[in-house]
Amino acid sequence: MRKLQLSWPVDRRTILKTSAAIAAVQFTSPYILKARGETPVRIGMVNPLTGVLSALAQSEVDGAKYAEAEINKKGGILGRQVELLVEDSANDVGTGVQKTRKLIDRDNVNAIIGDVNSGIAYAMSQVTNEKKIFHIVAGGHTDPITGTNCKWNVFRVCNTTTMDTSAITPELVKKFGKKWFFITPDYAYGHSLQDGFVKALTKLGGTFEGDMLPINNTDFSATLIKAKTFKPNVLLNNMGGLTQINCMKQFTQFGMQKEMALGGALFELESIKGCPPDAQAGWWDMEWWWNQPNVPEVVKFVADYRAATKKTPSARDWFGYVSMHSVRLAADKAKSLEGPKLAKALEDLELPPDVALQPGKVRYRAGDHELMPNIFIGEAHPPKSGPDDVFTVSALISGEEAAGSVADTGCKMVEPS
Repeated sequence: MRKLQLSWPVDRRTILKTSAAIAAVQFTSPYILKARGETPVRIGMVNPLTGVLSALAQSEVDGAKYAEAEINKKGGILGRQVELLVEDSANDVGTGVQKTRKLIDRDNVNAIIGDVNSGIAYAMSQVTNEKKIFHIVAGGHTDPITGTNCKWNVFRVCNTTTMDTSAITPELVKKFGKKWFFITPDYAYGHSLQDGFVKALTKLGGTFEGDMLPINNTDFSATLIKAKTFKPNVLLNNMGGLTQINCMKQFTQFGMQKEMALGGALFELESIKGCPPDAQAGWWDMEWWWNQPNVPEVVKFVADYRAATKKTPSARDWFGYVSMHSVRLAADKAKSLEGPKLAKALEDLELPPDVALQPGKVRYRAGDHELMPNIFIGEAHPPKSGPDDVFTVSALISGEEAAGSVADTGCKMVEPS
């Protein structure tokens, strides 16, 4: 190979200038790449990381972060790395809306996930719909989100309250009887949940009494005395997070576990582990459960998750995990990050086995954008073979069966203009 001969003299100053110029180009090259569209795919998550629902919210964040790392290791979304931006709604509607607008307007996220609090999730959906941003509600359960207030851009991973109540009510009636007492949080989720229970119970000829209490209530003594007087077959503790744990503790202090059964829609892994052994009881729904020894994808996922996070995944971890992968699956199918295209791609999409992590077909139903997983019915109990072995599954109810038809939900989907 011929060497190029320089025909002019080169002094030390010229060499230094040239070296500096090359270094400058090398230093600025990442910014040039970003200008060409190589910025990360940004996904915003709004959840109540402080307040009574913080343990549930943190698990959703943990699952989403685990998925972020997994997705990036496998090449990202549409060939770009993924960046998860997390904001604290502080269990407050106004704060949740403000954080959602910040993520969209300032951080330029491509999708939004949240919130655990159903009232906040609904308020967030008003913003994301206005901005035409793809939105996944990971863990807010109230029916209208995918029912009467459904929106083209909003999908939900967790069950509706109707799905949870339809799945567990027949089991509670069969095992314990038709006379129930409700302790229910006085906000969107609680109202929707109790309405579902009352509808299912009265259809079976049952009777009920109960109290609606603040979401962050601390003293349950008056309500528990009222329940003792009513003498129900079952007490349904519909509170959530730390409030549910406090209610359970007071229930056992009153010795009421000897007088009536416990049960309800959700008694989540995080909450069961926070209760004394006497209150680790009752029959409940689990929206996903880690101990599925006959499903190899679940066995692998749980082992890998424990190794990476030093914890056993709960349904909330799974919600966050599925939410992130749902953005990836929609983008891969749509070949786009535009809200309307992502939404159309996710309709009727079936989750692959390593994301569904349970037997059977799990899909986002096109008519209302509700995920249709299994519902795990079983009994809570003190730990058996390990600290997380606090629930034994007795039956699986299909989401399709529990949800009813799209017409039943009241959803009338309006396509984006």
